[in-house]
Amino acid sequence: MSIRVRCHCGKLQGELDTSAVAARAKCYCRDCRAFARYLGNEVEILDGAGGTEVAAALPSGLRFTQGLDQLACMSLSPKGLYRWYAACCRTPIGNTPRDPKLSYVGLVRACLDATPAELDAQLGASCINANTESAYREVPRTPAGTALALVKIGGKVIGARLGGGYKDNPFFEAGSATPARQPQVISKEQRARLY
Repeated sequence: MSIRVRCHCGKLQGELDTSAVAARAKCYCRDCRAFARYLGNEVEILDGAGGTEVAAALPSGLRFTQGLDQLACMSLSPKGLYRWYAACCRTPIGNTPRDPKLSYVGLVRACLDATPAELDAQLGASCINANTESAYREVPRTPAGTALALVKIGGKVIGARLGGGYKDNPFFEAGSATPARQPQVISKEQRARLY
């Protein structure tokens, strides 16, 4: 099964193989909120407590089918995650480590073209709240769900590393650690404003 990936204006599109998804979570960290502010779309991306919903997946499960020229990348610091978005309408796509050997993408809910019921049916219900200490209000901690998700994510990442699946990553040039788009690393001053 697959879920359609799509930016808001429809120029950038793709498909996510649901078997590549290890878990769903809401992240309440300051960096995810800063990314939403950078894109100018906090209302749609963040929930009322300041959380961003993501699907933790293997990049090899994602295929862009249209508008790859619209894919853009930024980073909040010289060593921070790569944060991918559609340049055309500033829809967030996902977050990846800088090293493609760590085969992971946190796909942001805003780009998953499915209803909440469809996501629950295909990916399972979201049961993880991460970085709750940074939430705008009290959010339930999910230690058991988080531990289980980390095991699932870790298993997929290790499997991709050992089996070579990490090389199949649409966010990096084939066979290299070079990002598919030159990341814009924002200044300390810009970052401070976003925080």
